[in-house]
Amino acid sequence: MQQVVDKTDGKHKHGSFSLVIESGRTEHHYWRDLWSYRELFFFLSWRDILVRYKQTAIGIAWSILRPFLTMVVCTVVFGRLGKMPSNGVPYPILVFAALLPWQMFAGAFASCSTSVVSNAQLISKIYFPRMIVPASAVIVNLVDFLISFAILVVLMAYYHFMPDWRFALLPLFTVMAVLTAFGVGLWVAALNVRYRDFQHVVPFVVQFGLYVSPVGFSSSVVPDKWRLLYSVNPMVGVIDGFRWAILGGKSDLYMPGFILSIVLVGLLLIGGIRYFRKTEKTFADII
Repeated sequence: MQQVVDKTDGKHKHGSFSLVIESGRTEHHYWRDLWSYRELFFFLSWRDILVRYKQTAIGIAWSILRPFLTMVVCTVVFGRLGKMPSNGVPYPILVFAALLPWQMFAGAFASCSTSVVSNAQLISKIYFPRMIVPASAVIVNLVDFLISFAILVVLMAYYHFMPDWRFALLPLFTVMAVLTAFGVGLWVAALNVRYRDFQHVVPFVVQFGLYVSPVGFSSSVVPDKWRLLYSVNPMVGVIDGFRWAILGGKSDLYMPGFILSIVLVGLLLIGGIRYFRKTEKTFADII
């Protein structure tokens, strides 16, 4: 039976389609609505993937060329000129094992932060759970991550470097990197709607973060007395986890710092979701 149900007065009206009008439905059924709009999520993700490298000369090859060139620069600067230790690991592999999560985090964080504003026309016209927009932005960068992973495979084959059983745990650290980018991205995406200053802050944070995170060097060079404080940067735990999984016994995982990173990622994610949900009701009015 197709019907219109108005739960505010309990009256049932018959019509040509089903519609439920319920006071407070958005709050009470938010996650159910999020699942109901999964097709929109897939559509936005696919759209962003298609337009990401549209009208570029080399197209999707950019997802390989960018991390490769960054790896070369970091290897020359930190490995050859800075003489940073690599614990017997070929320096390009040491760097690229960290570049994979960093590039994904940086790209997903930047895309998330501007996703709501860049979809202003869609948001101001129809209702849907706004969290779909930043979530779809993360998926695009996850695709880049998977493509870039091919470089790591080639490097390991070139240097005859074989991972051990820890490699099977790499998906767990990948999820951790995604949640870190999504948690921080939700905060900035919501703040960017009201304060457009954040669109200028994000590129600086990404650039600064590359140098303070252990991308071009191993975090083992940080003195022991500072390592816990250094782990306040949640990407330290993510990158160390990637190296631990890829490099096996040649890269240690500083457990106190890693646990701290997990706690911080959880707090960023929960706080980001709560703040985004609290403010998303005003997006259509002020965007």
